[in-house]
Amino acid sequence: MFIGHFAIGLASKRAAPKASLGLLLAAPLLADLLWPLFLLLGWEHVGINPEGPAFLKLDFLSYPWSHSLAMDCVWAALFAGIYYAVTRYRPGAVVIALGVVSHWVLDVITHVPDMPIAPWGDTRLGLGLWHSVPGTMATEIVMFAAGAYLYAKTTRGRDAIGRYAISALVGLLLVAYVLTVNAAPPPSITALGWGGLTGVLFPIWAWWGDRHRDVISPVP
Repeated sequence: MFIGHFAIGLASKRAAPKASLGLLLAAPLLADLLWPLFLLLGWEHVGINPEGPAFLKLDFLSYPWSHSLAMDCVWAALFAGIYYAVTRYRPGAVVIALGVVSHWVLDVITHVPDMPIAPWGDTRLGLGLWHSVPGTMATEIVMFAAGAYLYAKTTRGRDAIGRYAISALVGLLLVAYVLTVNAAPPPSITALGWGGLTGVLFPIWAWWGDRHRDVISPVP
């Protein structure tokens, strides 16, 4: 799951219009933002399968600290708790917590059985949607379109940045998703880790663009 996680963040603006889109995106992306760091630190492990089919060129051998259900609940509580302590905005805190945990749920749907329940157990889940490239792409693109639509119906650009920054982000993500389906695997684990760290730029971009938009249809 890739743009499906972004879909959750975009749609979340409808439920928490006062929250920054940057944080709303960071929530469902958090597991994937932590994973490359933990990979570089040697806390988690992945294998590269160059001959694997699309979506299955990486073998997720161990990632209990970033991707297990138990730890995602911990990260959700920490993220939402800090957010609420700073803002006192309850809808934002609730949506952020749900967003963090949503990552595990969506990954279970797409991954083969490699999603851990907890760091201390061996149980791993995965429904394997990735085995179907058309099914995976259709699911994610529909989700992404719905999320982008809800965001667009909730906010309006106040200036040129507001009108075009988020649209450009949405377009870039969609093009990148389509192009990466048949992309070559990373040359090394180190390159994968450092490349993954650049994912933090997406929430920053979203925060910047969202600051230039006004809420036009807040949910009570």
